[in-house]
Amino acid sequence: MPTSRTIVAAILSVALEMRAAQGFVSNSFQPMLRSASRTKTCMLGAPRVPAASVQLRGSRSVFPGRLSMSTAVAENPLLALDVFPQFNDIKAEQVVPGFEQIIQDCDQKLANLEAELEKNDYTVEIGGFLSKLEALSDDFGRSWGAVNHLKSVKDTEALRNAVQETQPAVVTFSTKMSQSVAIYKTFKKLKESSGFDSLTQAQKRIVESNLLEAELSGIALEGEAKGRFNDIQQELAKLSTQFSNNMMDCTKAYSLRLTDKAEVAGLPESALGLAAQTAASKGDEGATAENGPWVFTLDMPSYLPVQQHAEDRSLREKMYKARCTLASETSEGDKDNTPNINKILTLRKEKAQLLGKRHFADLSTSTKMATLDTAMELMEKLRDASYEPAKKELKELQEFAAGMGFEGELKPWDVSFYAERQREALYSYTDEEIRPYFSLPKVLDGLFQLANRLFDVEVVPAEIKPATWDPEVQFWQINRDGKPAAYFYLDPYSRPEEKRGGAWMGECAGRSTVMGGDGVRLPVAHMVCNQSPPVGDKPSLMTFREVETMFHEFGHALQHMLTTEDEGLVAGIRGVEWDAVEQPSQFMENWCYDKATIDKMAVHYETGEKIPDELWTKIKDSKNFRSATMMLRQLHFAVTDLTLHSSFDPATAESKSVHDVCQEVASKYLVQQPMDYDRFLCGFGHIFAGGYAAGYYSYKWAEVLSADCFGAFEEAGLDDDAAVQAIGRRFRDTVLAKGGGMAPAEVFEEFRGRPPAPEALLGTAAWREQ
Repeated sequence: MPTSRTIVAAILSVALEMRAAQGFVSNSFQPMLRSASRTKTCMLGAPRVPAASVQLRGSRSVFPGRLSMSTAVAENPLLALDVFPQFNDIKAEQVVPGFEQIIQDCDQKLANLEAELEKNDYTVEIGGFLSKLEALSDDFGRSWGAVNHLKSVKDTEALRNAVQETQPAVVTFSTKMSQSVAIYKTFKKLKESSGFDSLTQAQKRIVESNLLEAELSGIALEGEAKGRFNDIQQELAKLSTQFSNNMMDCTKAYSLRLTDKAEVAGLPESALGLAAQTAASKGDEGATAENGPWVFTLDMPSYLPVQQHAEDRSLREKMYKARCTLASETSEGDKDNTPNINKILTLRKEKAQLLGKRHFADLSTSTKMATLDTAMELMEKLRDASYEPAKKELKELQEFAAGMGFEGELKPWDVSFYAERQREALYSYTDEEIRPYFSLPKVLDGLFQLANRLFDVEVVPAEIKPATWDPEVQFWQINRDGKPAAYFYLDPYSRPEEKRGGAWMGECAGRSTVMGGDGVRLPVAHMVCNQSPPVGDKPSLMTFREVETMFHEFGHALQHMLTTEDEGLVAGIRGVEWDAVEQPSQFMENWCYDKATIDKMAVHYETGEKIPDELWTKIKDSKNFRSATMMLRQLHFAVTDLTLHSSFDPATAESKSVHDVCQEVASKYLVQQPMDYDRFLCGFGHIFAGGYAAGYYSYKWAEVLSADCFGAFEEAGLDDDAAVQAIGRRFRDTVLAKGGGMAPAEVFEEFRGRPPAPEALLGTAAWREQ
């Protein structure tokens, strides 16, 4: 979930919720990649922050009504950001004065560059020109990225206010860059010059994507149209931030304290231990897993076990309703996101039409691999293959529940509970049985050994120890050929009081020959998860979904960290079309079911024994359990997104609401309908506070690519270690190395030797044979 697609995108990576905007991953800034596979509530990329028109030149303040500047500018860590930011030293009161100075400095640099380009009649040596653009966006983007990263993982009211006050000027400056006539004319002259064909492939991609970016940023607009476009950008940024804040506030506000053992019957020890630990943190000293009190929240490690295991049906219903009406009209205070959704959709449509597009879906897909039609074609193809198997899954679950004494029709808060009982009956294991074999230290050990096996890199504790934002954050180093090649922070645990939900990969610093002084600046990533924290003296014992999430985010991080692209503006995930950016992450998830990988990480945290073969076989056999239902769930999200951004207009919809549209799509794509009060869209941060607007289909589009890539290993034989290593190196040198310097379709063909085949994805699902 990165920002926009090009130079100016670097300025716009605000780590709000979920993922980045219209297509390409940022060519020059810190993207954030988040997962959203299976039942995980996660995503990819920092959203593209819309922009507005405010004059920044001169010495006057661009922060009217600014916060108190209690910290001297000279002491502000945001003004001299190291490759490893001093996260523990960045304070909320430094953000406004720091960015006033940063914006003024960058504004002057932009003015100097524009004057130089105009003086030279927009004729440049491309290497020097791109270096200046990269340096300008890097100066600004890394500081803004550090602040917004902290807002995501260490949120406070003071930091939130500082970001809110600063954001309009940030958006304004990004607009100035995107609408710079001098930069646009320079790129246009490069494109039309006789020397264009002699440019490298990466340089051509940069030129072409920046020309498109400028056009989609309204450079051709004039007068009132341009002013309106810029006002829309500013308002969209504000609305996305508000949407994200409402989600986090409502999640944080909810807690349910229980004291009666009968109410928590069925819940496993791990869930009760976490609930007691939460209760103790909220004032119930002496709370225990056995005797309570227990406090449950809407954070996934707390919420999901209730849905899966609580025998008290009313408890499941109460928490289900709280979660599916999050940030809706039922929320206390001014936290209803429905008005924000309507405004966002209306403004996005107006913005698209100002640019000559039919609707926002056309605008979004103009920078992606797919078009609206081809995206919908894939969604329909996957729906046709999965709908009847999903109906069969529901029928079998209903019959199973009846066999357990359940009467009536299953409701949404019943499905997870009985599905878990059905899985236990079919495959004879429980989540609690396998948790001890997946402690975080052992999972990381197995993951890092896999990286060595496939990509010939070593992941080791870093030699340097930079400041972090929380004591539990880990810092790792990737070595290649015995030398440091990249670094990454790992923030694994849920902290619902200050950290937003989901999982994501964010860019702290990109690979750069420009910003590296005499050498190459090595890439640095953030990997952020929200998995079960340690309870008592036990390490974090992970569910298998949490293991998959860790592999997923590491896949994103590898594409950022193992890039060999020398053009910094398209290194790593920068410049990669949005519907291809989930390819490495979903590819890595496949290895969770590889026996050689499991043997190295599924080790009992107390005894050191490997997971029994019989138990592992059961886990593997259950891989496709209810997979048709899960497929339809993702298709429902994707098609709702495309429908809202192509054929729905809140201003002319009369009595139909966005929630009615969601229900209508569900009637075709789901075999069990949502409740009438369902307000899922009020928490759909991927498309309203992230980068997946008219792009959520990207998960399935990229899953086709990832399944096909994994197929290369299966064809060679997963037991053939020499073949696995050879293909792994080829994947490293293509998909992970090329970045945005080559079109994803071309990168895929270089790895696979042919175009991708949708059948590869369907072939991974057992229900295809039904």
